[in-house]
Amino acid sequence: MGDRREFRIVSNCALLAFLLGPPLSLSRKRAKDLLRFDRVAVHGKTHVRHDTPLEPGDTVEILSRARPADRSLEHAGLRILHLDEAIAVIDKPAGLLSIGSEREKENTTHRLLNDHLKSISRSHRQQIFIVHRLDRETSGLMIFARSESIQAALQSNWKDLTKRYLAIVEGVPADPEGTLRDHLIESKALKVHRVERGGALAITHYRVIRNNGARSMLELTLETGRKHQIRVQLAAFGHSIIGDKKYGAKNASAGRLALHSCELEFRHPVSGAPMEFRSELPGALLALIDRPRRS
Repeated sequence: MGDRREFRIVSNCALLAFLLGPPLSLSRKRAKDLLRFDRVAVHGKTHVRHDTPLEPGDTVEILSRARPADRSLEHAGLRILHLDEAIAVIDKPAGLLSIGSEREKENTTHRLLNDHLKSISRSHRQQIFIVHRLDRETSGLMIFARSESIQAALQSNWKDLTKRYLAIVEGVPADPEGTLRDHLIESKALKVHRVERGGALAITHYRVIRNNGARSMLELTLETGRKHQIRVQLAAFGHSIIGDKKYGAKNASAGRLALHSCELEFRHPVSGAPMEFRSELPGALLALIDRPRRS
């Protein structure tokens, strides 16, 4: 047997009945072993039951080896907040890449969402297109497009979207609100730096929501969307994000980057209707600011 064999269902039946009947004609023990070790996939999803109903047009794959562990949305901690024919808005957990990299191609927000939509639409032609990214350790709201034309429309009007973040930072800014303006470039080592001239202009508006004397919660509204913009600008401001060792943070008590995409406001790319989405700050980050200052 090769890496996999695919069959298209022509009549209604249960999965086990299909495995026992032609063209496979497996023994009951063989069929149950394949199911037990996740070597049967229905519409690309393993971990299926023997009584899974099949309908004409469904696809069943027999795999020569088990597929990787469960990569469902629930297992990954992803939540779909809005889904229509044009866009999907999701809430991403920290620790999950937005899109595949050289090291990780499977367990990503893009791949998980794409596989999920293929499953519910029962179409292998279903595709999801990335509009913007969040760093692996940043949690919160993301928009995906369901066609290349919608992707282009959203990206071309990206400056018109309202994008807000919450960050827990070291120290307390002297001014309760202000605007950070810097020119940024990325080095060959993939680290972003401020420069006096050249580079790309980055503009971030901040407001101190509260502080506990040692740390502050900042609301950040982006006017531009440069790579690592918030992280680099806050570090240069003297208030690194907790957990951001790459840009000089001394405190890593959160076990992750204390940055969360909390608000998105935009007009729907097809209907033009106003869309607003909110995501609450994760409890682990809220605890950082609620903890009393140590003497």
